[in-house]
Amino acid sequence: MSGEVLISQLEFYWDAHLRPRLDGLTDAEYLWAPAEPSWTVHPDATGKIVIDEEDQVSDPPPITTIAWRMVHIGVGCFAIRWNTFFGDGPADADMFDPRQLPSELPGTADAALAFLDHWYGRWIGAIKGLDEEALNEPLGPRGNIFAQDSMLGLIAHINRETMHHGGEICLLRDLYRAGVGR
Repeated sequence: MSGEVLISQLEFYWDAHLRPRLDGLTDAEYLWAPAEPSWTVHPDATGKIVIDEEDQVSDPPPITTIAWRMVHIGVGCFAIRWNTFFGDGPADADMFDPRQLPSELPGTADAALAFLDHWYGRWIGAIKGLDEEALNEPLGPRGNIFAQDSMLGLIAHINRETMHHGGEICLLRDLYRAGVGR
């Protein structure tokens, strides 16, 4: 599969499906907990917005809010990968290094939309600038355990994650609009 096909797949999904469905998102909807317990974003003791961590012990893991999913896409799919492979992150940091995390996370719907738009724009702009040779090169040490995988493999993973969590966000918006669990 060529890089053009994978990049176009993400662009089409973003432009035709996910991003239009995020228009009109309210703070109440963004933070709505469809069940308890739910993972979300919230201020810590200092007022800094944090995301509930996936590595918390819970079996099965809790439901996640729209806020959690949007931040997960913005950080886990776009920001960390852009910082690692295209940004000015630490030279010794791989894509799992916490130093690649953005310093501020969004606590409101409007901030989350701006955050997501910003990081998507950086990611899509960077991968569109790669030629076929760069797309097929191994990630190298910055890829950590995926060092031998190509950038194309990473793009395929990012597309899958974005579409997976994006579909969940859209479903949560549908349930919220229908008044389920409220």
